[in-house]
Amino acid sequence: MTSTAEAPKSGARTAHPDHLGHVIFIAAAAAMGGFLFGYDSSVINGAVEAIRDRYDVGSALLAQVIAIALIGCAIGAATAGRIADRIGRIRCMQIAAVLFTISAVGSALPFALWDLAMWRVIGGFAIGMASVIGPAYIAEVSPPAYRGRLGSFQQAAIVVGIAVSQLVNWGLLNAAGGDQRGKLMGLEAWQVMLGVMVVPAVLYGLLSFAIPESPRFLISVGKRDKARRILEEVEGRNVDFDARINEIETAMHREEKASFKELLGGSFFFKPIVWIGIGLSVFQQFVGINVAFYYSSTLWQSVGVDPTDSFFYSFTTSIINIIGTVIAMIFVDRIGRKPLAIIGSVGMVVGLALEAWAFSAHLVDGKLPATQGWVALIAAHVFVLFFALSWGVIVWVMLGEMFPNRLRAAALGVAACAQWIANWAITASFPSLADWNLSGTYVIYTVFAALSIPFVLKFVKETKGKALEEMG
Repeated sequence: MTSTAEAPKSGARTAHPDHLGHVIFIAAAAAMGGFLFGYDSSVINGAVEAIRDRYDVGSALLAQVIAIALIGCAIGAATAGRIADRIGRIRCMQIAAVLFTISAVGSALPFALWDLAMWRVIGGFAIGMASVIGPAYIAEVSPPAYRGRLGSFQQAAIVVGIAVSQLVNWGLLNAAGGDQRGKLMGLEAWQVMLGVMVVPAVLYGLLSFAIPESPRFLISVGKRDKARRILEEVEGRNVDFDARINEIETAMHREEKASFKELLGGSFFFKPIVWIGIGLSVFQQFVGINVAFYYSSTLWQSVGVDPTDSFFYSFTTSIINIIGTVIAMIFVDRIGRKPLAIIGSVGMVVGLALEAWAFSAHLVDGKLPATQGWVALIAAHVFVLFFALSWGVIVWVMLGEMFPNRLRAAALGVAACAQWIANWAITASFPSLADWNLSGTYVIYTVFAALSIPFVLKFVKETKGKALEEMG
């Protein structure tokens, strides 16, 4: 599945003010998938220690239960495009909403560890679908003049979803007396945390009935009249819609999907541009960013922070994540992708190095000394801020821009797959690495952040201001 890449041929193709509000509603409704993406990815943070205690599992097995959702993510992302091309974008969203709901209910009421893992895989499949469908649908229904700003709704929704999940977890933990296994509504607090996702999942499903199908999909299945009516809804009436529909059809006929073989170089190795995309994806994950969202409460508790306070710090980290994302959205088209990536890498190196130093201190009565404790807390927020204002947004922007037109879809799929695998590797390894040496673990993340600087300087080309046709 690909999104429309047709450039506007005149300044007339913009939404009339009367239509723009409707378009914003459509984009926001579709971005609810991103909200669920962020919420589901982060909500497990509040349940980690309770799951460890209830099922009496070690760090290695616990990590697999936490990380197993990423397997579902990879499958969902890989299959969403084909599903959406067959049955439509809206039906695909509705399937994701149903799977999100089933996953939330199942995760809240598990019989054993194995079925909790199964429900997380199902939720992961929905995350993978939402991560592909949301941005593609928004691009396909947005007037060209507003496509970039409306497209940013997805990333904004993800970071808001992360923040809301942390806030809800904190509120529920307080209601349960600060105990993740405390009783709440007849269940343990951690079960309620996972079950609350039913609310946004149902809302996502309901909103999908209030928004139109993608005109591009309708044209692909021969429903030109319906596509025309929807184009009038989102682009106003001052457009030659016959020409617009012909333009979309022409672009669709021009598009040919590259095979996996075409990504290979001289022998069995990928073309250099594909390796650069893989490198961006791997560096984005190997700095350890998802540790901050999957394990932050556990991390703070391991160095003596009170459970309720640890949840609050997780929430403040999420707010910093939102602030950084807004900064990136403001500056990515002003100062360029490469400068922002390098600024972010330098900031991450500082934050991660300070965390490594702070965690190297010996615990006193189960807690970090006051100085190291404050340094660790501030450095964690610095790390998340610099990641969010750079690599968190830039990698997805560049992966959508840097590949030649013919290779874009296939190469983006390979890079995204590499990102999920790297995400899994970090998520699955952190508990065991932390048991081995928490400070040493952060040294590893610091090294990857430092290596990302020469990688960007030597291999990554600036894509700011270039037409997609110039890439290659």
